[in-house]
Amino acid sequence: MLTKKLKDALNKQLNNEIYSAYLYLSMSSYAGSLGLKGAANWFMVQYQEEMVHAMKFFNFINSRGEHVELGAIAAPPAEFKNLLDMMEKTLTHELFITSSINELTDLALTEKDHASYIFLQWFVTEQIEEEENDRDLIGKLKLVGDNGQGLLMLDAEMATRVFVPPPANGAA
Repeated sequence: MLTKKLKDALNKQLNNEIYSAYLYLSMSSYAGSLGLKGAANWFMVQYQEEMVHAMKFFNFINSRGEHVELGAIAAPPAEFKNLLDMMEKTLTHELFITSSINELTDLALTEKDHASYIFLQWFVTEQIEEEENDRDLIGKLKLVGDNGQGLLMLDAEMATRVFVPPPANGAA
């Protein structure tokens, strides 16, 4: 059974994950409006992954005998300076998510909820990958600078990203 404090924190994180999906959906649309179809694809895959993360929290809360309490989701920004701005905002957001996951993990230990602690370990590891991917793209964008050919090559690379749905049993 989840303590009220942990249940509330898990629900808040579920809402954070849905906001993340909203943010990346907005970025996908904006990238597409700039003619950067590869970047639009990259952010769409990011959106899909965030929805999977939200559903992991949804299913976990329900599996612990509790119900999900969905909160209002704030509107994400709709316009950005350029692709570098989007990626820098992505990294900033992922650092916020990492901090939230770490606080949640600490709370699970404080509340002596080992099942929640084990559940959260997947997210701790996932955040390492999220931040690394963002930093890699930011580095490449800074290297390319205002070079249109370089941006088109990076956009083509971003187009190759594919969403891989998790197994039906909920693992992954």
